[in-house]
Amino acid sequence: MSVSQGDSPAALPQQLPAAVRALAEADFSAIAPRFTAAGFAVAEPADGIITIRAADGGAGAARPAVLISVGVHGDETGPIEVVAYLLDALSHQPSALAVDLMLCVGNIGAIRAGKRFIDADLNRMFRAQRGTLEGTAEAARADVMIAATAAFFNNAGPARWHLDLHTAIRPSVYPTFAIVPELIADESRAQLIDWLGLAGIGAIIMNPASVGTYSYYSAEHHAAAGTTIELGRIGTLGQNDLAQFKDASQALDDLLRGAARREGTQRPHIFNTARQIIKLSDQFQMAFGKETHNFTAMKQGEEIARDGDTVYTVQHAEELVVFPNPDVRVGLRAGLMVVRVG
Repeated sequence: MSVSQGDSPAALPQQLPAAVRALAEADFSAIAPRFTAAGFAVAEPADGIITIRAADGGAGAARPAVLISVGVHGDETGPIEVVAYLLDALSHQPSALAVDLMLCVGNIGAIRAGKRFIDADLNRMFRAQRGTLEGTAEAARADVMIAATAAFFNNAGPARWHLDLHTAIRPSVYPTFAIVPELIADESRAQLIDWLGLAGIGAIIMNPASVGTYSYYSAEHHAAAGTTIELGRIGTLGQNDLAQFKDASQALDDLLRGAARREGTQRPHIFNTARQIIKLSDQFQMAFGKETHNFTAMKQGEEIARDGDTVYTVQHAEELVVFPNPDVRVGLRAGLMVVRVG
């Protein structure tokens, strides 16, 4: 059992299925031997990270390389449960695994503590310049994750995926949505968008620039089809309504097993990023509450926020606000404005 970031173990909920508890505690001792016995090359390069590859490097190069990350925010527990059950089932049928897999449990200390983070948001640490955040527990954890990610994608074939699974803090007009970096190659991006439709994702935001997220890092530095996926609402570990994750769970299972593409799914609505609202100082104030639903529509000319002499207003006929959070640290994104294009 592993503990990261110098945290002493905190008590997880008492009544947890064994598979869920193991993944939440970054404990792969039950599943790793099953894949090893089936002939896979299994490694644990760091706390909370396991890689499962075809033992034959030549054959493995032809397999898709799939990175799945959960718990980058410690209070977003639904994806931990979903992936725990999928991985446990696969470990009992290991020959069904059709990809080279890396599973990363992100902020282990925050998961144990039942908090979003220990010192700062881990999903803003995947950047060269971290400023005052450099000495945080999350900065150190990001360095570990970056090293393991680079090693995983090194010499991987052209089919590279990174699915960073989250759940949203606030309600949303689209209960499920994803952030997709614009820099992903056209063919890989089209395949990713098709898969997101299979996963029941209602909206996709095309992101033109990094704000330090894990999935953007993988796309930018390792040519992965990386995406941050919001799969519904935050819930308590062991008490999540898994029905809300049904489509995503099925799509993940199909991807890992190399199953034939299912038909009859709807294409997500596509949005472009109009602008990022950056908190410049402690004077920052939004024109609406942080409880505002994701994808709330605003009309041209309406005030979004003000920060001293800087006033942010809606520039297009209609923009929708996503991730409004005036409580972020100075210099970080306090909101995202998007426009629908498809």
